[in-house]
Amino acid sequence: MSSRERILGRVRRALADVQDDTPYEQAVPRDYLREHGDRSVEQTVDLLAENLADYRAIVHRCTAADLPATIAGMLAARGAKTVLVPPGLDPQWLAAAEAERVPDRAESSPHELDRVDSVITACAVAVAETGTIVLDGSPDQGRRRITLVPDHHVCVVRVPEQVVSSIPQALERLDPARPLTWISGPSATSDIELDRVEGVHGPRILEVVLVSGRASDAGS
Repeated sequence: MSSRERILGRVRRALADVQDDTPYEQAVPRDYLREHGDRSVEQTVDLLAENLADYRAIVHRCTAADLPATIAGMLAARGAKTVLVPPGLDPQWLAAAEAERVPDRAESSPHELDRVDSVITACAVAVAETGTIVLDGSPDQGRRRITLVPDHHVCVVRVPEQVVSSIPQALERLDPARPLTWISGPSATSDIELDRVEGVHGPRILEVVLVSGRASDAGS
């Protein structure tokens, strides 16, 4: 018996008690766990930070009031002279940065994007259990290509409101019709000898800022 026949046999046995007219999405119970373990909000955010770091992302934590200074320090540390900015990004985030702002333009060529030192975006949601950040092309995230071509991506995650425990919880927040980009660490690939190479199909450096509170809270 071939591997194909074995797999098809298992499928037939699993569906033996299903009526032929049962819709596919109802044929098999999908009672998956929505999350693994019982965690507090703080523990969920900590797990996100741990898994992001495990994927070799650089994780920063700050308050909303300190976000402009944090971002300015990150860009300066990388020697970034230019930073690509989505149209809907909060301008206050870059208020302390000295790098030249480069707007996200539809007519920008890949070569132009490659000359940009850094890109900064917000995100749609972040998944703690997998250390994954999801972008959905919203105005504060811009086109998908702006986070794939520049070598340095700074992504801001608002905690705890943008953090969920699991993939099922993330999917409930996302619109499947939007251009979703799922990011788990900097771009990386390995050859057959498991030599890891970063930056092959995306940024070599991913820095994630977990920002809490609101800027208006600073004086309260």
